[in-house]
Amino acid sequence: MPAPAAVHPELRPWRGRVVVLVGVLLVALNLRIAVASVSPILDLVRADVALSATQAGLLGTIPVASFAVFGAMTPVLARRVGLEPLLIAAMALSAAGEIIRSTADSATGFLSWTVVALAGMGMGNVLLPPLVKRYFPDRVGVVTSAYSVILSVSTALPAAVVVPVADRLGWRPALSLWSVVGMMAALPWVWVVLRSAAARAELSGLLRRGPASTPALTSRHRSGGRVYRSPLAWGMAVTFAMNSLGSYAMFAWLPQILIDSGTSSHTAGTWLSVYAILGLPPALIAPIAASKMRNPISLVIVFVSCWLFSYIGLLVHPSGPVWLWVLVGGIGPGAFPLLLALINLRTRTAAGAASLSGFTQGIGYTIAAIGPLLIGVLYDATGDWTWPLVFLIGTLVVLMAGAVVACRPVFLEDSWLPKDHATS
Repeated sequence: MPAPAAVHPELRPWRGRVVVLVGVLLVALNLRIAVASVSPILDLVRADVALSATQAGLLGTIPVASFAVFGAMTPVLARRVGLEPLLIAAMALSAAGEIIRSTADSATGFLSWTVVALAGMGMGNVLLPPLVKRYFPDRVGVVTSAYSVILSVSTALPAAVVVPVADRLGWRPALSLWSVVGMMAALPWVWVVLRSAAARAELSGLLRRGPASTPALTSRHRSGGRVYRSPLAWGMAVTFAMNSLGSYAMFAWLPQILIDSGTSSHTAGTWLSVYAILGLPPALIAPIAASKMRNPISLVIVFVSCWLFSYIGLLVHPSGPVWLWVLVGGIGPGAFPLLLALINLRTRTAAGAASLSGFTQGIGYTIAAIGPLLIGVLYDATGDWTWPLVFLIGTLVVLMAGAVVACRPVFLEDSWLPKDHATS
């Protein structure tokens, strides 16, 4: 009897990596839960722990600020302890924060432990791209697309679950139950670390037999670089900042814009949900499409055009076809999953991806944090939405300028050394 034909490794691309893929998706599922689980039951929380209106308002700022601060710290920590151990610690931190904040009996305690939970999630934001780079250099687009979709689910799922649970069991169990996701997200990575020697030897062998065109497999890491020296990194950071600023501003103010134009508050809330759901198609398509394109600037043009169309519609005729302004505008934030893919597509190594991820998200979220506040200041100063929307249109110009640099087919490691070293 003839021996069975050997299966070429390229025909079994997930072999040896299923546990890691599950780990990536579970981490993605955990990254927005601490944010999205509070707002639907905020009235219950405020009544029990005496949150003032100002402190409740901080719950809208703390997530972005935490993502910025702890995201910027993550590359330094990762170099000291490793990507996988740090991710385990981050998921444990998020779970601990969620559990302990649900037992808080004061506003200070609730806010403090919310920061702890978000610290773990902020680190997870930065760690996922380099882990995808390490374990899936030949499947960057597909894996980034998958976890981008799960990120959207992570934002939407708590709103559907937390209210019924709170009605039945109270708000404390309704918040603490989400810690289970963080614990589950850590388990695959514990497995990877415990069998790291055998697992990494196996994965290294598999990846060496992967497609020869994979840059991460054929290029040597150029050590000694500093991410802030790279024009690519600044282009990524600016694009991420403007995209996130627009997203957070619209999530904060779109219902009020619609209400002021004559839409009922209930309908405005429904349109905001629709706006959020429309992020799913770009999350599914953009990373895969970008992985097949030398320069994906055309995708950014599509997203910016959608946002521009929506802003102009809301500016010129806010009481007009609201469904059109929302449906088209909801596609605009699609540059976010594209940028997650570019973190890996524009780096040669996991170390480079970690540096670029931390730099992009650290600066990006820092700038994005001012978006909702600045829109509110402009609205209060002028009494209508003209100048806030003009400002948002202006951010699209900056976004496009950054994207032109970010989308160029160059690698971080080729541009983050001093000129005298880069040319030597």
